[in-house]
Amino acid sequence: MLGRSAWGIFWMARYLERAENTARLLDAGFRMALTRGNTVASDEWRSVLVTLGMDEFYTGDMSGPAITNWLLRGAGNSGSVLSMMEAARTNARMVRTAITREVWEVTNESWMQLQSLLAKPVKEADLGHVLDVIRRQATSVRGAMEGTMLRNDIFNFARIGTHLERADNTARILDVKYHVLLPSAAWVGSRLDNAQWEMVLRSVAGERAFRWLHAGALDPKGIAQFLILDGRFPRSLAYCLRKLTSNMEWLCRDYHQETAAYRMQKEACDKLSKTTITDIFEHGLHEFITEFLATNRLVADAIAADYRFTE
Repeated sequence: MLGRSAWGIFWMARYLERAENTARLLDAGFRMALTRGNTVASDEWRSVLVTLGMDEFYTGDMSGPAITNWLLRGAGNSGSVLSMMEAARTNARMVRTAITREVWEVTNESWMQLQSLLAKPVKEADLGHVLDVIRRQATSVRGAMEGTMLRNDIFNFARIGTHLERADNTARILDVKYHVLLPSAAWVGSRLDNAQWEMVLRSVAGERAFRWLHAGALDPKGIAQFLILDGRFPRSLAYCLRKLTSNMEWLCRDYHQETAAYRMQKEACDKLSKTTITDIFEHGLHEFITEFLATNRLVADAIAADYRFTE
């Protein structure tokens, strides 16, 4: 496969996953803001910007409607949902002969539907519906990929893009909980602390799975273990790393070459599998997440170099 085609598939999947993650974070921020006063709620909305790494680019007021509309459809915001869905569609069109008709059609339909929904500022009363549509359309594209695409290098590049982006998002959410959301250490274990942990779980669609596995108790250490080490949950770091490794191993077999990116990824996966939540907390959760994000970036760069994405 040409490097440019591999790049197109890889980034199409990343943009779709990133758009869905943004919608999930906005939904969590919206639900939290509903339970707080306007002044305090601005902290919740700021945390959404910080988690997405976009706080330094935002210059508007800290109200929910302003931030929500900037993240959904902000003019000149290349990280908005609308911009990312457009980028996903552009990449899908570029590699149209490599994907199935079903994948192209649902990607194109998703873009057209969101373009219509986001043509005007989204009112608070309509926000839930718009976020539902974004999540549903991203899920539809993934479903079309799963149900119609041959398990070849094209499919594996798409899955690698999805899991790299998903792991990055889960790690950022965990990090912002510890360093932005809580006013001080004195709040640990408080109602605010528990409510914020619930928001973390909700933003990754993990609240029901966690409560089912842990009999409903919101334990910060248990939640961190669930999101980092529980390989059964599809948005945990352990699950994403395992899938990344298997997809990259498949590419190595297909191209008869073990790449530097695969070796780096396998080492990271093996290291995480031997790590306990006690090890992580003793080392420091923020330090662990910082190192994880750095490794994730290095793996993405190595993939681009190994498969000549720029050619």
